Parts: sequence; C-alpha cells; structure tokens
Amino acid sequence: MRRRDFLVGAALLAGTMARSRAADIPAPSPDGLERITAYFNDEVGSGRLPGAVILVQQHGRPVYLKSFGVRDTRTGLAMTPDTIFAIHSMTKPITCLGAMMLIDEGKLALTDPVSKYIPLFADTKVGVEPDGTSKLQLEPPIRPVNIEDLLRQTSGISYDYIGAPWVMQVYKAADIFEGPFNNRQFADRIARLPLTRQPGTLWRYGHSTDVLGAIIEIISGQTLYEFLKQRILDPLGMSSTKFVLKTPEERARMARPLPSDLILLEGERDRLAHPEWESGGGGLLSTITDYERFSQMLLNGGAFEGRRYLSPTAFKAMTTDRVGPGSGVGRDYFYFPGDGFGYGYGIGVRTDPGNAKPPPAGSLGELKWDSGSGTYFGVDPKLDMVYLMMQQTQNERSRITPAFKALVYDCYPEGLRRP
Repeated sequence: MRRRDFLVGAALLAGTMARSRAADIPAPSPDGLERITAYFNDEVGSGRLPGAVILVQQHGRPVYLKSFGVRDTRTGLAMTPDTIFAIHSMTKPITCLGAMMLIDEGKLALTDPVSKYIPLFADTKVGVEPDGTSKLQLEPPIRPVNIEDLLRQTSGISYDYIGAPWVMQVYKAADIFEGPFNNRQFADRIARLPLTRQPGTLWRYGHSTDVLGAIIEIISGQTLYEFLKQRILDPLGMSSTKFVLKTPEERARMARPLPSDLILLEGERDRLAHPEWESGGGGLLSTITDYERFSQMLLNGGAFEGRRYLSPTAFKAMTTDRVGPGSGVGRDYFYFPGDGFGYGYGIGVRTDPGNAKPPPAGSLGELKWDSGSGTYFGVDPKLDMVYLMMQQTQNERSRITPAFKALVYDCYPEGLRRP
C-alpha cells in the first residue's frame, strides 16, 4: 500500500471511530443546561456575583455558552465571551506545559537540580520548628530540589498564606514582592527562604511554578511571555491571553470583582503594581474562548487542529498522578487537588471516587484546575467534554465551584455522573 493511501485510510478510520464514540455518549440534557442558567441568573440577580461566562463543550463543539451579568459593576458593561479574566492559578497548567515541551525536546530533565539554573538553590535549607519550641531551626535538604518537584508542587516552596505560622512569618518578613523584579530575581528571592518541608515529601502549594517560569526563560533565552506566546498561545489561537493589557480596548474588556471582594481587589492591585513580573504561577489573563482551546488540546491528548504540542509519552507523564500511593508524597490540610484527586505535572487528575458518599460528580481520569479568582476548568475524556467557568470572586468561589461542577454532571444520566 502506498504511504498516501495508508494515511488517507488511517484518517478515515480515525474519523469513523470518533463518530462512533460520539454516538455512544449522550448529549447534556436541555433541562440540565437550563438549571445552569437558572443558577447563575440567581447568583447575579441576588448580587452575590457581578457576572460570569460559562461554557460546556462536547466533541469539540460548544453545547452551552452563556454570559451572565456585568464584567464591572462600575461601568455596567455586560459580560461577553471575549471578557478578559485574571485566571491566577490556571496559569500553572500553561507554564507546566511549556516546561514539559522543553523536557520532550531534551532541553530540560525532571531530575535536573533547580540549582543548575538558579545557583542560589544550592544553599537552600529546610525550616524545622521542633515540638515544644517556637525557635525555627534550619537543616540541610535530604536531596536537592529538582524540576519534578517544581512541576508537582513538592519542592517545599510555599505561599505566604499557607502552612504553619512560622512559614507565613518568614515569607512576609522577606518582603519578596518589594520593588520591581523579574522572574529570575524573584526566583533568587525564593531561593533565600527556607523550604517548608524536605523536597519530595509533601504536596505544598506555592511559588514552585514561578521558579519554573524563570528556568524556562534561562533555557529558551526568551521572556516567559515570549516563549509561551511563540510555542503555545499563538499556535493555539489564544490571542487574548497575556500578562499585561496594553490598550484601552483590552482594559475595557477586563472583568472586575465586586467592591466587597477585598482580597481579590488587593491581588489585582499587586498585579498592576508589577507589570514587569510575568508570574508563571498566577499572572496570566485570558478569556473563556482562549482557555477552551487549551482545554480542548488537553482533551485531544496534547494535539489541536493538526498540531501536536506534546508527544504521547510526555502528555501521559504530565497527566498521570505523581503524588499518590508509593510516591512518598504526603498530604495535609492544604492539599488543594481535593478528595479523589491526584496531581500530575501542573494539573489535578481524578484517580478514585474519594471518601464522600455518594462520590462527588465527575469521571476517573478527568483533569482539572481552578484559581483564587474563581475561574475553573475541567476536561473529561469519558464524556469527551470540557467545561469552563470564568468569574471574578474570591468570596464566593468555594461555594460556587462545586455547585457548578455538580450542575454540569447533572446534565447526564445517573450512571455517567460519578466515578
């Protein structure tokens, strides 16, 4: 068989298999979709939420896309699908994809010590607060922090609001956000702080992905935005995803939280105060239609519109649980993937039903992440579905996020709602 005939035949077979698979998966029920509409109409109508944009997509096509309320209560401008949101920690999967691309190309390795790129990490110590004393002690790490630790949040690097009191005190005393700084300078600041746990022993949310962003810059010779734009954002068609909005037209599209959402407003002031800092852990702005393309690429196994972003091997490595049984990684109160979820390289992975009875909605193998600003995305291979919620609320997100996910899965028959 000639190669051309083989490729055409393979493409036809793949298309037939995809259509067959789609025929086996039910569409979301109209009544279920109406319940999503009613829920967000109530949230906006009650004044708990200024607005939101919701998308459910199946088989690569939107089956539900609605905008609610306003993007800014000061202007009264309506929410639209091109509204721009601060996506905070939903930046992490994008940055981690960039790092995985470098690993795929042999330019970076999971076992590389971080000190190979950020030399100050060679002197980093681990903070310990012995029982019965409030005096912080420092001890050497059992091994160097490596790239895998940064990808799976097991480096011992924290945020200033997570962990024991000494952790928060040390981070705040260091004033790591003082003055202007770039990614490399920020990574040096983090390297001077004690690790909160021994490397590889605990899942602890923190600035690991920010340090990873600095390493991407060092390897690529580009700023993080230049690298992401060239390698991910432009090829995917994510034209509104960036760290800084530069035109009045872009800024007018920006969503803003309610005036009572003080924590989120403070975070926005901090972001605007540091336009020079391209935070790989939380600095991107995006739209629901942009992030849908990133999500669909994940659902497609690392490919989108004829272009492959990760090899199948690298994609599987990124989306396989790396902190579960046998990994040696512990979990505590701050384990944000949540019950039933493991964590890959920059993304949550559903591994089991969890402890709740009945189990929370979802499917084994689903991928997801959310953010402190209330944005959320899920990728469900079982239902060939992606679903996204864009909103700007810190006050209400812990209530709205699980409700939204439950509403999405309530659109399907009982046997498909839970693992």
